[in-house]
Amino acid sequence: MSLHTQLRREELTGSPNIMHAFTGDCVERAVELVRSRLEMDVGFISEWTDGNLFIRHVSTKDGWSPVQVADSIALGEEYFKKALEGWLPGLIPDTAAVPEAMALLVARELPIGSHLSVPIRHRNGQIYGTFCCFNFQAKASLDEHDLQIMKVVADFLAYQIDADLERLQGRSDKAKRIQALIQSSEEPSIVYQPMFQLSDMTLVGAEALARFKEEPQRSPDKWFMEADEVGLKTQLEIKAARSALARYRSLWKRGPLHYLGINSSPQMITEGRMLEIIEGFPAEKIILEITEHDYVENYDDFSYALAPLRQRGVKIAIDDAGAGYSSMCHILNVRPDFIKLDISLTRSINTDRWRRALARALIEFGQDTDCKIIAEGVETEGEMSILRELGVHAAQGWLLGRPVPIEELWRVVL
Repeated sequence: MSLHTQLRREELTGSPNIMHAFTGDCVERAVELVRSRLEMDVGFISEWTDGNLFIRHVSTKDGWSPVQVADSIALGEEYFKKALEGWLPGLIPDTAAVPEAMALLVARELPIGSHLSVPIRHRNGQIYGTFCCFNFQAKASLDEHDLQIMKVVADFLAYQIDADLERLQGRSDKAKRIQALIQSSEEPSIVYQPMFQLSDMTLVGAEALARFKEEPQRSPDKWFMEADEVGLKTQLEIKAARSALARYRSLWKRGPLHYLGINSSPQMITEGRMLEIIEGFPAEKIILEITEHDYVENYDDFSYALAPLRQRGVKIAIDDAGAGYSSMCHILNVRPDFIKLDISLTRSINTDRWRRALARALIEFGQDTDCKIIAEGVETEGEMSILRELGVHAAQGWLLGRPVPIEELWRVVL
């Protein structure tokens, strides 16, 4: 079974977001260009698998063809062996004059009067399939020059097909890796970065951050990025959110209720899963953090999905404010309870008047709209001092506390 066929079967059996093997316009345009240049009625690319030709691309002169994309033509090993070993010519100006062609199933069942065919080979030399052009009538003007054009383009097509198959294989590998992570009985490791109220330096809550031990070893954002590429980001977020809430429950039981910030994509919220996830937890102490990097397709739909969560008391924060244009759109359309200043804005804010001016504007905006400001990435006493002076409500960062397991966070609380 070829790689393409294997991946197509995975697609048909429900693997998420597996795409067709080659969808680029360049392949279709190449087939159309050659067919038109050689003035043939039909041009097509086929894949050879288990004695069958599977039609992958078709170009026609007048919009009609006896072969269509996804057609399967049973030819048997005999046909392909003859075609590849040269028993059947790749150049046939008149199929009626070639007994071998007339004797084969393809010549009897398809109205082929003239024919050009060259193999398409993978880089390892194995056969992918064929690139063919044919006319319904004989065409005496076909010659070796035309066949050479076909061969050159077949090499180009092979390069494109191999590149697309590699991309598709990589996508399939990613999907399997993320599915295994989601389906694993082992929960992701969760660490919590404490947030302190700057007025009196009391703990007000923590942000939950997922860590993954699985191979390959890499940062959490890479795992979530890969999950997003294969359409599984929401499922991975849900697993991380459940784990974060379950572990934080012990802290809620042992003392005053502190906020828990959970990173949440707009997609997870819009799909309506958050109400189920927070069931049984103190909703009024949960903050859903929407990052600047997450795209909101429709703010009306997003606000509609947020409404029942807000009715339960859930708070909304816009994360990474100041890092880009999207955070401003999120703030204006979502009207959050908290705005979290991005580390790019808080870093060196005590010595950079531009950062200070932008932060001051956001802080004044928060004061006018009853939206509390939280500073992220605070690393120096100077930064914390100026943030307190500007009126920032709370802060987190390595100066105040690194992300730690829930057991170590208890020590801060107690």
